[in-house]
Amino acid sequence: MRVYIPATLAMLQQLVADGALQPRSGTAFAVTPTLRESYAEGDDEELAEVALGEAALASLRLLAAESGEEPDGGGLPLRRAVLVADVPDDGAKPRPDLDDAVVRVAGRVDIGQVVAAYVDNAAAEPAVKAAVDVVDAADLGDEDAEFVVGDAQDHDLAWYATQELPFLLELL
Repeated sequence: MRVYIPATLAMLQQLVADGALQPRSGTAFAVTPTLRESYAEGDDEELAEVALGEAALASLRLLAAESGEEPDGGGLPLRRAVLVADVPDDGAKPRPDLDDAVVRVAGRVDIGQVVAAYVDNAAAEPAVKAAVDVVDAADLGDEDAEFVVGDAQDHDLAWYATQELPFLLELL
């Protein structure tokens, strides 16, 4: 099963250094049967874009949590990141009680399972910073905050092959 794992740059550093990563709370996103049922139309590629978008939104929440832990952000720029990985079908269980695309990944994901990463470009950093500051308010229904988060989500994530991750992180 292909899963989309919300991440941060610090988590990508850990993946490169350790060769594996434990998704936060085991949470990832995928094209689940429930997601398929919730869309009247859409092929697998379109539904994968939905799962990727949900993972990018979850990455904002991870960035918000990290910024609370490390006020200076650990010296890394604020950029959303999503890992795309293939896990065994029995390694990811759908969680429709949380959302249509949410799955729970069992255990760590090895770098060999990661097929790509999506990461914000530098141009997205101001929008991501603004969204990190209000993502909780947006989750609670604040319309102004939802617009700010939407501005960050409007930035396309850049695609990177797994073998490019060390170079990407070195250039930050």
